[in-house]
Amino acid sequence: MHIHEYQAKDLFKKNNIKVPSFIVVSNADQTAKACEKLGGSVWVVKAQVHAGGRGKGGGVIVCQNIHDAVDASQKLLGSNLITPQTDTSGQPVNEVIIEAGQDIAQELYLGLLVDRASERITVLASTEGGMDIEQVASDTPEKIIKRKINPLGKITQEDCSEISTKLGLDNSLHTEFSQALMGLFTIFTEHDANLIEINPLIITGDNQIMALDGKIDFDDNALYRNEAILALRDIAQEDEKERSASEYQLNYISLDGTVGCMVNGAGLAMATMDLIEYHGGSPANFLDVGGGTTSERVAKAFEIIQSGDNVKAILVNIFGGIVRCDLIANGILQAIEKVGLSLPIVVRLEGTNAKEGLEILNSSKFDIITEADLTKAAKQVVEMAK
Repeated sequence: MHIHEYQAKDLFKKNNIKVPSFIVVSNADQTAKACEKLGGSVWVVKAQVHAGGRGKGGGVIVCQNIHDAVDASQKLLGSNLITPQTDTSGQPVNEVIIEAGQDIAQELYLGLLVDRASERITVLASTEGGMDIEQVASDTPEKIIKRKINPLGKITQEDCSEISTKLGLDNSLHTEFSQALMGLFTIFTEHDANLIEINPLIITGDNQIMALDGKIDFDDNALYRNEAILALRDIAQEDEKERSASEYQLNYISLDGTVGCMVNGAGLAMATMDLIEYHGGSPANFLDVGGGTTSERVAKAFEIIQSGDNVKAILVNIFGGIVRCDLIANGILQAIEKVGLSLPIVVRLEGTNAKEGLEILNSSKFDIITEADLTKAAKQVVEMAK
């Protein structure tokens, strides 16, 4: 689960990480009062969306007077912000933050993530903070400092000091940097985060360390024990179909292809999408209905898949392991009966009672093409989607 920058900064403040003064506004009419309350002569208006690359997308606007700040708020609020990390529709901007401008002496990068290969929490830091950190990581990976931390332990003062030294920070900043990094580690471990980024982490003209931005992603599987974090969810930032799918325990991700996919198992779903691509097609979605497939979940899956204007044909690929294929076949027919079928469909069944399942589908009143061989099924559905 993603949260907004201002929500991340609220968590930062609670964990002794300095952030600039800011005010969240949802109406441009609130901007002038916010600027006056913050004081100063420079303000930054920042769109609050669940996407990176806001600066490149025009979602971060530096303003030298209140009139410009009001104009920036009017421009952003109610718009859809398109960034390098969004699709062509962009993300809706329902809130902006008005932030006091800062005297920036240096921009750093600081982040934590789960490194699954080493089974460690990894601290990432760099002197090359700013909008192009991804390019830095790609072109000059040696500029990224990495330190792995045992997730069952704690980050130590020694860890913090070593990273601070490698960043070339002045001795006077070691304590403040350690405080910030330890605060991030506390948030990461206590709230089950997958990723935390501060980009940039700045050193101000008066020699303070401050988080100028903040991004946190949380583990969806741990939200049940993080009610305070779950309360920060902004469903307006989520894809409507993906949100609807999650309510039925369906793992769904929208794509821009023409072949709708319904598969049980994430690995099989990825292999199915690869095979569609290999034979000249393009998947319209990733959809894993899971092992305990029911007719209700299958019906919802059909409904979601058929709601996409780009979908021209559907491939159902089910391996009957936990669930028998004849039960799956009956579930597919019940689902079609419930929501209708407006697109050509190919169903591939394999596993327990696959033969019986295919016979059930073949003898139904619906125009369903059945196939036991996945390659043949993929080729057929690609042709049908042309």
